[in-house]
Amino acid sequence: MFSQEHKKGWRNPWFIALMGVVVSALLVNSVLIWYALHHGSTLVDHEYSTRDRKSDTETIDDIQAHNSLAWKTTIKQPKTIVLSTPAAYEIEVMDRQGAPVSGEMEVVGYRPSDAEKDFAIPFREVSTGKYQGYISFPLKGIWELRIRVKRGKDVFETESDKFSVTTAQ
Repeated sequence: MFSQEHKKGWRNPWFIALMGVVVSALLVNSVLIWYALHHGSTLVDHEYSTRDRKSDTETIDDIQAHNSLAWKTTIKQPKTIVLSTPAAYEIEVMDRQGAPVSGEMEVVGYRPSDAEKDFAIPFREVSTGKYQGYISFPLKGIWELRIRVKRGKDVFETESDKFSVTTAQ
């Protein structure tokens, strides 16, 4: 029997361990909640309701225009990409018939986990339909390139496969 005068029950190792687990869980959850409130996620665009709003017909028109162009891109990139080291890229753009597409190209480095480090670089056209540029990635991790080619009123956008940027070996 326990009574108010018998304090031995509070010194039981099982009770102390259980209280330790409860306190640890509360502390860990408090830290996670604080971190979530002070470090917003970049996986969701916080301006999704106001930025670039298009009607369904405009979106369908954009998709149809993109599909009607049917341009193809070929990306030549290094096998290994090292952090903060300029990497040479060559991108070739061909139309549906295989003819080179001349225009203006912009390449956006996109990192899904950190929108603040995304960047855009204009590529220069070295010959008809062939573009070159150097990209230096500021953070290691998974990246992808978003390529935008503009020729007159025609705009073609595509994305590269995801790739990894590593530290120097």
